[in-house]
Amino acid sequence: MALRLMMQRSLRTSPAYLRTFSTSSVLYADGMFDKILIANRGEIACRVIRTARRLGVRTVAVYSDADQNSLHVKLADEAVRIGPPEVAQSYLLGNTILEAAKSTGAQAVHPGYGFLSENADFSELCHSNNIVFIGPPASAIRQMGSKSASKEIMENAKVPIIPGYHGAAQDMETFRREAAKIKYPIMIKAVMGGGGRGMRVCNNEAELEELIESAQRESASAFGDSTILLEKYITHPRHIELQVFADTHGNCVYVFERDCSVQRRNQKVIEEAPAPLLTEERRKLMGEAAVNAAKAVGYVGAGTVEFIVDTNNPDPNTNFYFMEMNTRLQVEHPITEMISKQDLVEWQLRVASGQVLPAKQSDLKIHGHAFESRIYAEDPSKGFIPGYGKINHLATPEPSEFVRIDSGVVQGDQISTYYDNMIAKLIVWDQDRDRALKRMRLALDQYQVIGLTTNTSFLKRVVDHPAFIKGGVTTKFIPEYEKDLIPQAKPAEKNCIAIASVARILKDVQELNKKASTSKDPHSPFLASPSEVSFRLNHGSAARHLHFVDLETNISVKASQTATGSFLLDITRTHSAKGSHPVHESAEISASFTDKQNQLQVIIDGHRFYATVVQQKDDLHVFYDGKNGNHFVLSIPVLESSEAVVEKGSLLSPMPGTVKKVFVKDGDHVKKGQVLVIVYAMKTELPIKAAADGVIKKVLFKENEIVEAGTMLLTMKDEAEE
Repeated sequence: MALRLMMQRSLRTSPAYLRTFSTSSVLYADGMFDKILIANRGEIACRVIRTARRLGVRTVAVYSDADQNSLHVKLADEAVRIGPPEVAQSYLLGNTILEAAKSTGAQAVHPGYGFLSENADFSELCHSNNIVFIGPPASAIRQMGSKSASKEIMENAKVPIIPGYHGAAQDMETFRREAAKIKYPIMIKAVMGGGGRGMRVCNNEAELEELIESAQRESASAFGDSTILLEKYITHPRHIELQVFADTHGNCVYVFERDCSVQRRNQKVIEEAPAPLLTEERRKLMGEAAVNAAKAVGYVGAGTVEFIVDTNNPDPNTNFYFMEMNTRLQVEHPITEMISKQDLVEWQLRVASGQVLPAKQSDLKIHGHAFESRIYAEDPSKGFIPGYGKINHLATPEPSEFVRIDSGVVQGDQISTYYDNMIAKLIVWDQDRDRALKRMRLALDQYQVIGLTTNTSFLKRVVDHPAFIKGGVTTKFIPEYEKDLIPQAKPAEKNCIAIASVARILKDVQELNKKASTSKDPHSPFLASPSEVSFRLNHGSAARHLHFVDLETNISVKASQTATGSFLLDITRTHSAKGSHPVHESAEISASFTDKQNQLQVIIDGHRFYATVVQQKDDLHVFYDGKNGNHFVLSIPVLESSEAVVEKGSLLSPMPGTVKKVFVKDGDHVKKGQVLVIVYAMKTELPIKAAADGVIKKVLFKENEIVEAGTMLLTMKDEAEE
């Protein structure tokens, strides 16, 4: 209770980025809600709570058993349990959430994004129970929720659409015939899809059936509908979306555009606003098309109209096509808020309470430039496989008018397999694109996570890449520059080893001083002066010897302290490969801890900078702006280690998730490359393939069973063993 009250008191002072919005923070008397329920979790629930509290609106959170200690629960004025961790038994239970709203006296429900945000039935359920759904009418959700129906509506509204097949017939013969008409490559899309789920690129007829079946499975699982459509695949598109907003008084505006072209697995990674290289004429043309799209379905509230821009077509009047409309607030809405100086959640609350839009089109202006980086628990080097686990260490840049962090987690929280693996949205703003890009580089350097693998180093390489700096990249950016963005692991830099070595020595000094300060024995060996520390720690030697492991290399460091307090390091690297010769290096380093926990001020070769060193079990995590990244891990060898013995010929799950499909049984003969099992976790369907020809010895899991990363799924044997 004390923690809850403390968190609530802290919110009475709004974050710096909220104080920059131009709309009034005074509570209006004309119909604004007294209390709303937020039918969501994580960062978006926290985001809505902050604006609601600024407006004097009380909030009710809902939570599953997995979220009972989550940040959004602590921030809200009230919280109601709605079920077990599985979304189908908690966050997707419309009736349960509606009962929570009624029992707490909430007048409206904010759905956030995902879950029930684009569920027309839930919107109608709220309406029929005199609860306001903070979103568009159910009719608009239905029309825009179906990609096939929405394209027909857009075509009638003179909004340009991509050529494709949007028919009701879903048999393979029809798909083959229509794909041939469209001409390969084509895009396979789930009609009810979103967030990159149920989407596949097909390059030829030979792979059509397998990809369609995969898209249908994913769509049925995510949306309860396996219907798909086919579209012409634009090979080098930019993904540009327009933020639209409409009220119940007939007003509709566009709040400029966002460029969301940097994507992996059809999911956005970095967004920016405004879109680079977009002229005012093009902006107006696309903005008006987006407004026409919203008006065509009688839209109310916040929505996003997504366009594909064909970079191979130079005509700005004919090279953009309607892709879809998301009938909710987007994940990336903060960058629009930063450049427009408007609070879009406040707009949502005002419009839903019957008020007129806070601004006309002529009132809206672009102020500077903003970027958003999505910090995910995932491993880019392994195909962006999502990761889950506990956040053991979390350090972030300081929020300000230039830096904003939208997150639903704190240090010690778990990233659960039940939900999305996004840790935070890191948003920066400045007066132009170049300066905003510099802000993002610095902010990414300062964002530190230990406990699970993240994409922060990958994001840093993206914003440092010449093509991204130039602007106007396409959705092919990541695959085209994959070698630059996801390089092979490189040996630890000399500076990294030097920082790690001195950090360990200085930590030992701190421990000695701590013991000395508490010792009552005047003859205690811990009562040593700082100049004696090297000697004391090394039991009579004038130097300190340290050992690390980096990838497959053993590192030995001999550290000697000079009269001036700096350290001279002799570094020897020995690769574990047979016949490898030792490599010797030397370095001189001065360092001292700052007032900030785990942070060092370092001087190497006359270059002064800051680094953070955190030890977690037998790993030493070193954060600094190095040549090969900003997060390095050195292992501290232990005398003994035991490794799990993996049965020869076994296949392991590369990530935690659910066994979605098992294609084989005991005794089956399989070929190299054949898909054996599909593991699924939060928007990622990963096929497990046979590494060689063989025979299935034992299938260890059934469909729909949950597995952890590294779990043995099945065992195989050679044909010769038969």
